[in-house]
Amino acid sequence: MNSPMDQNNAPTTETKRAPRSQRLRFGIAAAVVAAAAVGGTVTAFAVNNNDGQSAVTTTSAAGVKATGAGAEGPLSTKKGDIVDADGKKVVLTGVNWFGFETETFAPHGLWTRSWESMLDQMAKQGFNTLRLPYSNEMFKSSSKPNGIDFHKNPDLKGLTAQQLMDKIVKGATDRGMRVILDQHRPDQYSQSELWYSQKLTEEQWQDDWVKLAKRYQNNDRVIGADLHNEPRGQATWGDGNPKTDWRLAATKAGNAIHKVNKNWLIFVEGTDRHKNEQFWWGGDLQGVKKYPVKLDEPNKVVYSPHDYGPGVYNQNWFTAKDFPKNMPAIWEKHWAYIKKQNIAPLLLGEFGGRKTAGNSSEAVWQNALMDYLKKNQISYTYWTWNPDSGDTGGVLKNDWKTIDQNKMKMLAKYQTPLLEPKKGK
Repeated sequence: MNSPMDQNNAPTTETKRAPRSQRLRFGIAAAVVAAAAVGGTVTAFAVNNNDGQSAVTTTSAAGVKATGAGAEGPLSTKKGDIVDADGKKVVLTGVNWFGFETETFAPHGLWTRSWESMLDQMAKQGFNTLRLPYSNEMFKSSSKPNGIDFHKNPDLKGLTAQQLMDKIVKGATDRGMRVILDQHRPDQYSQSELWYSQKLTEEQWQDDWVKLAKRYQNNDRVIGADLHNEPRGQATWGDGNPKTDWRLAATKAGNAIHKVNKNWLIFVEGTDRHKNEQFWWGGDLQGVKKYPVKLDEPNKVVYSPHDYGPGVYNQNWFTAKDFPKNMPAIWEKHWAYIKKQNIAPLLLGEFGGRKTAGNSSEAVWQNALMDYLKKNQISYTYWTWNPDSGDTGGVLKNDWKTIDQNKMKMLAKYQTPLLEPKKGK
């Protein structure tokens, strides 16, 4: 999903649809500390083919076959599974927390509460992984973190955006969460179809990844790189064109990262199409059958599709007579076959929606997808923790404190354990 842009300081939701030939996302967030702004929207859809505070218990996770937490140390892959250093299966069941990629250059919500209380609550809800979006603009010295109440976050005052990321990463991993870094945008303004843009060269994109891999190489709980968020449009898969072939770019970047940090998993999203058939941004991985990503370092590729529901865009399969029984075949065609055929592991990097309870098609879809992920032991990071995602809302309600109990009831059906907190947490 594209995350909000700072616009005003009132809690609000705005949704803007784009033509069927493209998918645009817009939004609002909050930025000024004095106003303690909240806000938000994000619109996310793709064209299809021709046709409170309290914790929710997660005891149901005890029935999950995978160990979930696994042993300390680097992760790798074995056929369709992520495994720990002892070869035991690990399932990541996490959440996204966005903001570094926007003009706040900081996770959203810090205008309302402390970053530590936010992470405490995430861990309490049972999320064992944090996917952390960023923009490459964040690394510039001119990109000053803002939208932060420094009375509630005094230890963040004067930090650069990178230093603030260090705080969040250490805080999450100290609490037993693993962290995936996500190159979400080249700059604060919008996503890019390709991994490079007019403002970001391919070389800089890769260099930033290498720097991050070096920076966090001594923290085994920072597990890898989601190389580029939602390739689409011009992006191709397997055609050999170095300017557009996302598979080639992912291979090149993955190998560069492994030269400085062999421990990282490389998370590779799909594109938005296969031949003449279109799907969600980053969601189509049919090309993997013929053209898999092969890195010099073996057993490190995890494919990471995105998939959304009718609250984002009402695809024709949501109105089919056999909905939701038709959905597994759609997921398996576009991405789930990779796990089912033991080609590689999957992490569903984004999915979400406002409604999780009741008989609406969105609620039915979300619960059907959660059941499918659990049945097939597929890892995920839910979109999103933030309430200021206009089309999906978040695990938190608009006050940035209260848990959406219906969402957590659904998510708690399939959560695996965290790692042990480090001393003091």
